[in-house]
Amino acid sequence: MTDGHDGGRGRRRAARCAGVVATVAVAALIAGLPWLQRDRLPDRLATHWSGGTAPDGSLPLWAACLLPAGIWLVLALVLSVRRRRSWSGSRSWLPIVLVPTGVVLLGTQLSVVRANLDRADWHQARQPLWWIAVTLALAAAAGALAWRLAVRATATVATPEAGTPELELERDERLVWFSRTANPWLQALSAVAGLVAAGAALGLLLGLAPTATLWPVCAGGTAVALAGGVSCSVRAKVSEAGLEVSFGPLGWPVRRWSPDALESARAERRLPSQVGGWGYRLSGLGTTVMLRAGDCLVVRPRGRRSDFAVSVDDAERGAALLNALRARRTEPGR
Repeated sequence: MTDGHDGGRGRRRAARCAGVVATVAVAALIAGLPWLQRDRLPDRLATHWSGGTAPDGSLPLWAACLLPAGIWLVLALVLSVRRRRSWSGSRSWLPIVLVPTGVVLLGTQLSVVRANLDRADWHQARQPLWWIAVTLALAAAAGALAWRLAVRATATVATPEAGTPELELERDERLVWFSRTANPWLQALSAVAGLVAAGAALGLLLGLAPTATLWPVCAGGTAVALAGGVSCSVRAKVSEAGLEVSFGPLGWPVRRWSPDALESARAERRLPSQVGGWGYRLSGLGTTVMLRAGDCLVVRPRGRRSDFAVSVDDAERGAALLNALRARRTEPGR
């Protein structure tokens, strides 16, 4: 039980570190957007519009860079401190609030840069109203996605007892077992790469930089974001249909085995150093989905000489249920 406690504490520490990295990356992106285009911007930037296309407020370049980034950092700090003091058990609210807020601030900063680009004076800046609607729509979509992912992440999993006995099922008894694991570092990498790719794509649309410069950034960021998104989390499900292992926040792609297709199932402790690192690994132990060190659910498909393992909590209970389902299939009269 001590190993499991220490592992959970280590994962929480890694999640906090990943959250800090993602927060700082967003702040750097917010502050850097105007600064990277400083040669094409006036000394003061139009930053406020009162319902029309003509601006009625401005800020110097340094303030336009630092003010929204500072708002983001202060908001993230306040919400994090408040969550620790009074939101215990409500961890999911932090990304639900911060993700759409970050999208709004990034969209606002992009609109400011776009409106002031290649203007001799900030009074000449023009802001299309449709940009506001697009930014709010993207923020709403990001908030809905953050809510769905946060609810999944906080789903509780039963804690296995030491020395769990083999599971015995009655003939008509139906049980389902779920477990999920996420790697916060891969999640942060995927999120940052997605932001970079989105910023590069918007830069292409708005003409903020040469196409030859932004296309590789957009393509590379998209590839890293997709690869990290697929490999940053995994969910295992054991039911009458057998074992189902789904990847990523959307639960795709999926690998499935029926109970009859499995030769054996067991729980085994594995380390990244044993399988060659993190992620989807091929090694002498077979295929391992390694997102955190510790217990893994290991199965041997029939007709195969290698195992498939996935690092999830409560692996012993999942293996016991799989073996019980396999045994029930072989009972007389089944």
